[in-house]
Amino acid sequence: MEVFELRDYVVSQYREFSTGYTKILAEDINRFLKKEHANQRYWPAPLVQINPSFKPGATVEALAQNGTLHPECAQIFRFGKTKESPGHTLKLYTHQTEAIAIAKRKESYVLTTGTGSGKSLSYFIPIADAVMRAKERDKTPRTRAIIIYPMNALANSQMEELEKFLGDYDTPPVTYARYTGQEDSEERQRIASNPPDILLTNFMMLELLLVRQDEVDGAVIDNAKGLELLVLDELHTYRGRQGADVALLIRRVRERLNPGLLCIGTSATMATEGTQKERNRVVADVAGRLFGAKVKVENIITETLRRTTDDSLMINDIRDRLPE
Repeated sequence: MEVFELRDYVVSQYREFSTGYTKILAEDINRFLKKEHANQRYWPAPLVQINPSFKPGATVEALAQNGTLHPECAQIFRFGKTKESPGHTLKLYTHQTEAIAIAKRKESYVLTTGTGSGKSLSYFIPIADAVMRAKERDKTPRTRAIIIYPMNALANSQMEELEKFLGDYDTPPVTYARYTGQEDSEERQRIASNPPDILLTNFMMLELLLVRQDEVDGAVIDNAKGLELLVLDELHTYRGRQGADVALLIRRVRERLNPGLLCIGTSATMATEGTQKERNRVVADVAGRLFGAKVKVENIITETLRRTTDDSLMINDIRDRLPE
């Protein structure tokens, strides 16, 4: 196809898509849109906005040096590292630092922060710390943490995230594997025979691991006896009937593996009414129902923002920098 014909074809297809899915009843809006379409404007201008500026916390290296984190965390959690380059230490946000401190107290918590706030690191780092410390006490191979994702696509992307931090090791200090139903029989057998420290799965597969009379599945769940941490990513997706199913599932996990299990939840905003303390109380109540254990209100972590501009400046201070 000739390039200009291709261009006309793509535009015509997009025109049909953008003008054919709805019927405008308001005449003034309809006239405006027809005028825009006549000028071949079928999509709005791009939206450009500033991302929230999260308040910085400690670095992973500093937390490793002061004993909050296992020393190896300083080598694992580095940005831009490869087998040839050490990269540089991760600079955490305040809410991530708070999550690490609560996990250090062996208390359950929920992190409710916006997109791009590094929610996965708020549990990857505490899990890595707990796993390495536990393996120093008992080297028996077993699964010490399970992370539940609502969709396999999320589990797949988080596998890639872990690979960024642990892929440069010949023998990783923390091992991980995905068990979501996408694996072939050989991979399932490998996981059963060599239990990873961290198991990434979904709630349906975790349910099947508990009830299915399969030798391989039975070995995978038996390898998690004494489980220390259970993470529910995207906590807000578990509501209604599905939420009740997951709540019952977690109770069975507790009974089967460890009644004193520490639970972690991450979510976007879960409550919008009332003061921050009232919203946190609602989240703590919901999390407690899901986890089957009390979650302290003070263990609901929210984002802490900082201004990107100097709020001490007045209009006269910057007037000469403004365009005419």
